[in-house]
Amino acid sequence: MYRFSRSIYRELAPRVMEDEWDATGCRNKQQVLDACEAAIQRLTYDRRYFARPARSLFNEIRPYFSIRDQLLVWKVVEKNMSLADEFLSRLPDNVGLDGRPPQCNAHTRKGTPCQRTPLPGRDYCPSHKHLEDTFESAELPAEILDPELEYVAA
Repeated sequence: MYRFSRSIYRELAPRVMEDEWDATGCRNKQQVLDACEAAIQRLTYDRRYFARPARSLFNEIRPYFSIRDQLLVWKVVEKNMSLADEFLSRLPDNVGLDGRPPQCNAHTRKGTPCQRTPLPGRDYCPSHKHLEDTFESAELPAEILDPELEYVAA
């Protein structure tokens, strides 16, 4: 997965502005590289709860670039993060990136991580499936959807 973060860094490194008081001249480049690697790592392990990875990474690294380079930085970040997301979506669900089967995201009463395998396409095992966020659309009554009705605030 680091090939995606390194790809972002290689394209952006020549445009990183360096601080005049930094004797090594590498501090800002290191900050950009660390941010790229952290974003890709979070996308890899916490994809479901990382809503806008490209925007998050861009907001973190944008202070290290000049105003005229901001659009280029956004395009590079967005392109590479979407490629990484597409790559991750093609991987099988039953094996993680490290070769081990995925584990349930819940913790036991003792505070230790649950060791069971989650349900296919889910983050939790059968014992903890009640913790799963459900976004099923509920049927609303017709009177709520009817714009002709007048509502009185109680």
